Amino acid sequence: MNTTKFDIADYLDSKDMIAAYLNTVLEEGTNEYVINAIGYVAKSIGMTKIAEETGLSRPSLYKALSDGAKPQFATIMKVLRAIGGQININPIAS
Repeated sequence: MNTTKFDIADYLDSKDMIAAYLNTVLEEGTNEYVINAIGYVAKSIGMTKIAEETGLSRPSLYKALSDGAKPQFATIMKVLRAIGGQININPIAS
């Protein structure tokens, strides 16, 4: 039996799906998971397109959004804008 590697980017095919995925990771994940999730979304949209919109090179994007990376906050904000997202702050229930 042949199996294929699961790639979440294959399933991030709408703005609603992307938003739901990122919100879930933001609520439940670690910093590393959030960075990886943003990378998966960028991959699903197309790194070339994201590179053009952010002014960053594709290799820089892959490096910034890879496992173990610690990108600058400005980089994360550029990528979020390019993928059509934003950060909202909601109070945490006590």
